[in-house]
Amino acid sequence: MKEIMKYQVNTLKKLGFIDNNFISVDATPVKANTKLNNLKCFASNKFSKKNHPKSDKDCKLGVHTANNSMKIKINDNSNNKLSKKYEFYWGYKNHVICDAISGLPIDEYTSTADINEISTLTKFLSSTNSWFSLNGSYVIADKGYDSKSNHNFIKNNLKGLAFIAINKRGKKTPKLTSTGNIICQGGLAMHKDGRQYFDSYIKQKFCCPFKKSKDDSLCPCKHEKYFNGRKNRGCVRYISKGTDYRASINHESKFFKTIYSLRTESERYNSRWKKLNNERAYVKNINSVSNLNTVGHICLLTTAIAAIKSGNSDKTRSLSGLKRTA
Repeated sequence: MKEIMKYQVNTLKKLGFIDNNFISVDATPVKANTKLNNLKCFASNKFSKKNHPKSDKDCKLGVHTANNSMKIKINDNSNNKLSKKYEFYWGYKNHVICDAISGLPIDEYTSTADINEISTLTKFLSSTNSWFSLNGSYVIADKGYDSKSNHNFIKNNLKGLAFIAINKRGKKTPKLTSTGNIICQGGLAMHKDGRQYFDSYIKQKFCCPFKKSKDDSLCPCKHEKYFNGRKNRGCVRYISKGTDYRASINHESKFFKTIYSLRTESERYNSRWKKLNNERAYVKNINSVSNLNTVGHICLLTTAIAAIKSGNSDKTRSLSGLKRTA
């Protein structure tokens, strides 16, 4: 079935409806056929690794973020805080490379739900590149794929450009002045105080503007570090800036945002694929789940080929629309 899908993709490539100019990578969850994924199952330990489903020995515990930017408020006894909206599930993931213009799949594979997307991107792109050239491609992906190694692989191995959303990974960005100086807790602009150069980043040091002052009243917030009894008093802060390809990308530029907006084609394709009832597995091992997932992609590619060859190229992404033309 993998070979059938490759044949279909190459057929669409010859017809001029799939190319490698803009490709989008994404993964969608596939829930295993187990009662532990049922919302009506009230077992307290249903998402514990020690309580593995007996009905499917291959599935793994995964987490699905409902939206990359969606946040919900969680109330506890101490304070109110914001947290990402997510859910745990037992199952698998289907990873898909799409043509971001036509919205059609190029390649796919199924993994268990515990596999992290960030660690599999280079292998996935290499495997696809062995039979469908990705050289010079603009590779688009969400922040789940953001890493230096992924960026460097796209730039150096594929000779392409990466359009991957930045993942701040919980790092807090300090308040800065218009000139890039850190603003301290007392509201003062800290002074630059030298740099440290490393292999892949530069570390900029900032110091208190009154570090050599002998006046104890100058610090607006009376910070404890201002009274450290040393020759150089006050706070010291650092900002690290990378020097690699990933750090050189301007994520706020119009060019980046325009290309990155094409990633919505992956979301649209995943939505069409889920309508084939592939979001929930009805078989109970990874080989069977992988086969059913591949069959789903074959069905959607078949629809596209049938639409093109019947003279209805505007219906390549709509099975119901193609049926109405018959």
